[in-house]
Amino acid sequence: QVQLVESGGGLVQAGGSLRLSCADSGRTFSSNVMGWFRQAPGKEREFVAAITWNGDSTYYANSVKGRFTISRDNAKNTVALQMNSLKPEDTAVYYCAAGAPWYAVTSASAFNYWGQGTQVTVSS
Repeated sequence: QVQLVESGGGLVQAGGSLRLSCADSGRTFSSNVMGWFRQAPGKEREFVAAITWNGDSTYYANSVKGRFTISRDNAKNTVALQMNSLKPEDTAVYYCAAGAPWYAVTSASAFNYWGQGTQVTVSS
């Protein structure tokens, strides 16, 4: 069973930073590909970043490359998203997801498990 809980969202000014965290209370965290997605009002959920089960590989959306960093700690069953140089267009609800095959990490439908989401608001 995988249960994902995100934390760390909030309000920040443009250019600022936030760190999101996702904790998994299940037993299979270390074997899962993990991803972050976001959804802005009136828009579809979009891929942000993903990381392999052992952290050896990461993948980012072009819109966040160089500003966001995904990482994981399998000993603590957590995955984090460090967000720097935030822009107003980064405003969205951010979701943690688990369980997709690596070849499909950019597809929300490929992930089996989702957290409840955490709001990130970037003011200009």
